[in-house]
Amino acid sequence: MSQDLQAQFQQASEDVLRMSKAPDNAAKLQLYTLFKQATAGDCAGDRPGMLDFLGRIKYDAWKQLAGTPKEQAMQKYIDLVKQLQAADGK
Repeated sequence: MSQDLQAQFQQASEDVLRMSKAPDNAAKLQLYTLFKQATAGDCAGDRPGMLDFLGRIKYDAWKQLAGTPKEQAMQKYIDLVKQLQAADGK
């Protein structure tokens, strides 16, 4: 994994917190799953119970990225943050 990609990923993860307008829920979920895939790899553990709606949605979304290389998830995260920043006016 290149140092440049890691630096861009780190910067994107900081930039997303400084946006003037918070991303919508769909974008937040996508950011979450890409971040988790990039940092932790494939989803592991048991699926949350039926009463944990948010946990279940997050788990299922992350599980769909199974097999995605960390570098690819990082690049997609960076691209998504840039897209959100453009829509945010930055």
